[in-house]
Amino acid sequence: MTLLSLRAYSPAVPATATFQQSEPLRPWDRVAVIAPASGFERSAFEAGLAVIAGRYTPEYDSGVFERHRYLAGSDARRLAELHAALADPGIRAVFCARGGYGATRLLTRLAAHAPPGAPKPLVGFSDITALHLWLQAHGRISVHGPVLTQLPRLTADTGARLFELLESTRPPAPLSGSATYVRGRAEGPLLGGNLSVLTRLLGTPYMPPLDGAILLLEDQGERPYRLDRMWTHLQLAGVFERVRGIALGTFTSCEEPQAGYTSEEVLRELAEATRLPCAAGFPVGHGEVNEPVALGVRVQLDADAATLTFLEAAVRGAA
Repeated sequence: MTLLSLRAYSPAVPATATFQQSEPLRPWDRVAVIAPASGFERSAFEAGLAVIAGRYTPEYDSGVFERHRYLAGSDARRLAELHAALADPGIRAVFCARGGYGATRLLTRLAAHAPPGAPKPLVGFSDITALHLWLQAHGRISVHGPVLTQLPRLTADTGARLFELLESTRPPAPLSGSATYVRGRAEGPLLGGNLSVLTRLLGTPYMPPLDGAILLLEDQGERPYRLDRMWTHLQLAGVFERVRGIALGTFTSCEEPQAGYTSEEVLRELAEATRLPCAAGFPVGHGEVNEPVALGVRVQLDADAATLTFLEAAVRGAA
């Protein structure tokens, strides 16, 4: 991937655009549960469903349980489910059942049209990064947060933060990281998500403008040399010439057995080479804590203090 190829794409939203907020949710609003990627265990789905059913009125189609190899049914089924959830004016938010793999397979059929319906939050992470990037390429805010099958394994505080993010017109509380890799401060829209999915979309029409962004990255199960390879891909594509700062979430199960180095050491060295403000260890990703954050909102990264402060809410207040 070359710098030229990244600059050749034409996202639907210009780099200077303000990302659109959705209307705030209220208790017992209708929300959709969809499976745009991999299949899942029924018990984990039902446990997660119980969590959101304590606050909203979740709806799903029986097709959500279909399987096709490693996918939650065919591309056509998953695409129709996503489209219906976004287009239905009575559905106020969309929760993804699981990540895994499969969301990128839907992008070619989504590309020709803007997201249907009024802006509404789509919640998920990992492979759902592909849909987040597509939404931000069309100027919409979405929520990088727990998928339904992960939600019951997390603390009640994380669930409360998710509901507050969807309902409150005030910016959420800041998040704290655990380490400073490169000192400095930066401000811009928070964009990104899963590192491996993000690199797959470089040079495609589904990547939003990254100019001036704070880049959020997390991953799971990638050995240090793979992290290095993907990070170098970002460098070769000119990403670090465009973004203003880097916020690293959790990188779980990323160690090389019996190696004399850690994934943290590799990431720190790569971050230092960018000379961009960078803090690590934010509780976002595949770890035991996965705090929800809104993608597309303006944030301030204080790498010296390892804090991420949110300057606006995910949803809009009264006009």
